[in-house]
Amino acid sequence: MMDDTAKALKTLTVLLKSSSSVQDVIKKDMTKYGVNPTEFSVLELLYSKGDQPIQYIGKKILLASSSITYVVDKLEKKEFIKRTPSATDRRVTTISISEKGTAFMQEAFPQHEKLISNLFSVLSEDEKSTLIELLKKVGYRASSFK
Repeated sequence: MMDDTAKALKTLTVLLKSSSSVQDVIKKDMTKYGVNPTEFSVLELLYSKGDQPIQYIGKKILLASSSITYVVDKLEKKEFIKRTPSATDRRVTTISISEKGTAFMQEAFPQHEKLISNLFSVLSEDEKSTLIELLKKVGYRASSFK
């Protein structure tokens, strides 16, 4: 029988290994569309939520502001997004998905959703709900250590 500390360490190991395996599958899927996971995340945000200030994108997908500019530059070169400077505040630039970016996401996203659905198909609906709640609980606890 494991004590609390040993069980916590085992839980962490399983969580990290599982997370790594899931991330590997997701990354492999995204790269087959010719974009990296960060680019895909930016496109997914714009596709589902609409135009976003560049500063908000970095916060939403947990990316440093220095990195977001690089990602936006790459997506702009691929003509997947457009930048629009604010007419009222020079510090704000709004990013929007282009027609080409929308067409890309209309093709890639449904396939990506199927893969994610398939990944979690080993869990019942109740298990998925429980997993969400448990992961949130641990995440909130971890954020209290900051």
